[in-house]
Order: sequence, then C-alpha cells, then structure tokens
Amino acid sequence: MRPRHLLAALVAMIAAPALAGGDPAAGEKSFARCKACHMIVADDGTVIVKGGRTGPNLYGVVGRVAGTGDFNGYSASMKKAGEKGLTWDLEHFTAYVSDPTGFLRSYLGDPKARGKMTFKLDKGLEDIWAYLESVSPPAGG
Repeated sequence: MRPRHLLAALVAMIAAPALAGGDPAAGEKSFARCKACHMIVADDGTVIVKGGRTGPNLYGVVGRVAGTGDFNGYSASMKKAGEKGLTWDLEHFTAYVSDPTGFLRSYLGDPKARGKMTFKLDKGLEDIWAYLESVSPPAGG
C-alpha cells in the first residue's frame, strides 16, 4: 500500500468511531422529549435547556456515576447501580433510556429494582447522547 493510501486508511479508521456516534443537532431537537423532566443547566447557572425538575439536570451526565450529582430524587436502585460502578456512557445510556426498569433489574441482578424514569425512548438515542456530549463540560472540568 502506498504511504498516501495508508494515511488515508488510517484517517478513515480514526474518524469512523466519531461518525458512528450521533448527530448533536438532531439530538438537540430530540431532546424536546426529555425536557419535560430534565433540564440542562451548567454549573455556573447558565441555562442551556430550560426543562423540568422531575429528573436530574443532565449537564455533565457524560461520564457521571449513576445516582450522583446535585439531585435528591434518585431511586434506591439507581444509587445502588452507581455504587456498583455504573457510569454513563453511550452504551449504558441507550440501554437505560430504552427500558429504564428492565435495564436496572438486569444491571443489578435484582428483579425488584426500579428507577423513577417511566418514559421509554426507542429512536434517536445516539443523537441525544451526542447532544449531551456537545453541551458537557470539558473532560476533567
């Protein structure tokens, strides 16, 4: 393989995971379904999305340990999942929002586990995650 083609192949391989993610602009539109319960407000008080207070603020949810953050309404099961090591990433986020109760029961191995999220999403999950990533604080910040 020529060096130029090798370079192009390497660039394509590196870019593929980013392209396999979602579309933040589409996710911003899809987030309209989430804002009945969730807001996105930065640590400094900047309102990114004005939304409900039933669920936790989703600012900084990317990489956050489940059941932690400035929110007092987490279920006992969500807190246990965090204690067990559940950290929000694309894989866990999409599995959870597709079937919140089923996910927690499976993750915890507890047929009685329950979360407080009753709404299920089945489309645009990667886009919503990409949007949440786009409004997250920089890594380590």
